[in-house]
Amino acid sequence: MKKKKISLFDVILYLVFGLVALITIYPFYNVLIVSLANTLASATYSPYLYPHVFDLTGYKTIMNDPYFYRSLGTTLFVTIVGTTLNMVFSVTAAYVLSRKRLIGRKFFLSAILFTMLFSGGLIPTYLVVSGLGLDNSIWSMIFPSMISTYYLIIMKNYFVSLPASLEEAARIDGANEFVVMTRIFIPISKPFMATFLLFYAVERWNEWWNAYLYISDKNIKPLQIYLRDVLVNFNSQLATQAQSMMSTHNKVFVQSIQMATIIITMLPILCVYPFVQKYFVKGVLVGSVKE
Repeated sequence: MKKKKISLFDVILYLVFGLVALITIYPFYNVLIVSLANTLASATYSPYLYPHVFDLTGYKTIMNDPYFYRSLGTTLFVTIVGTTLNMVFSVTAAYVLSRKRLIGRKFFLSAILFTMLFSGGLIPTYLVVSGLGLDNSIWSMIFPSMISTYYLIIMKNYFVSLPASLEEAARIDGANEFVVMTRIFIPISKPFMATFLLFYAVERWNEWWNAYLYISDKNIKPLQIYLRDVLVNFNSQLATQAQSMMSTHNKVFVQSIQMATIIITMLPILCVYPFVQKYFVKGVLVGSVKE
């Protein structure tokens, strides 16, 4: 087999995209090496381009903070339960709206598309959530964002694109709507479902706005609010814990603890991406193309 010749254009293309990749990766790399640094190393080596020490004080400090585990528990609950409800309601609604025999289908689609352009606003939304008694409740991070209209439309288009013969064959065998959806359409849509499952999970994991608005109880605040508090308002309790782990002549390196919090916060959801990455292109494009 003849080897493909690499042209000058290919070289330039590789260099440009390599530079873009380096610019993208470097902030993560910088966060990682700073999380392993201490005050002495940071002051001695400037700029701090590669790790000169391996100090885990930042990670140990976060791991010894009880509020970290409470925040982690809240985020795990919101991610697992919220993502499950997101998928159940979105898939069910998308399947129903994809059926052309649905009475009032155009009206429902128009009403849903209207919400993509206009919303009630922050104050009415807050009054509704407060009126439902969801203040200082973990459910205030789940119910207000139960369905993403954008994802719902893409899912609906995907179900429309599936061959009608699949449903007809199931109907001949006596299947009802629920059986057609759960045993025919969903099983053949695994790449598509996996993509939006990850999208919803990432949004739930990064949830902070609703918590910032509706939750004042520190015991049920999510991980992202905990991260914000560490980055913006570094409290004396964490500083005391860090100082107790260090020798008396060293000062607490605040940035190490802050960067360690960022690493711990993003690592779990980041580890999921390699397993779902292969479904991204197929899962998104197949529902976004209208024939």
